[in-house]
Amino acid sequence: MSEKLIQQVLEIEKQARTIHDTAVSEAEQTPAKAEQDAQDIIEKSRLAAEEEAHQMIAKAEAQEETARILAQAEENTHQKETNAAANFDRAVAYVLDQVIGKE
Repeated sequence: MSEKLIQQVLEIEKQARTIHDTAVSEAEQTPAKAEQDAQDIIEKSRLAAEEEAHQMIAKAEAQEETARILAQAEENTHQKETNAAANFDRAVAYVLDQVIGKE
């Protein structure tokens, strides 16, 4: 019986050694894994920030282009209104001349 008990103790010690070795191995790998995980998170964050920056720049450029087109359209409209007013005055003068000349 004593030999059986010794075998059980040796088996338990062997299991304890295996568990200990596994725990030590995992503990040694944890900092490297944590560092890699941190680097992965940093890279993902950098890529997301870069994409957001590109989108913001594109939006700003689109807004600038829209503002430029709008300003140009307003200038064209103002110029046409000015020309129309001048043409209207000339047309009224012409009609008056025709009416007065016919009388």
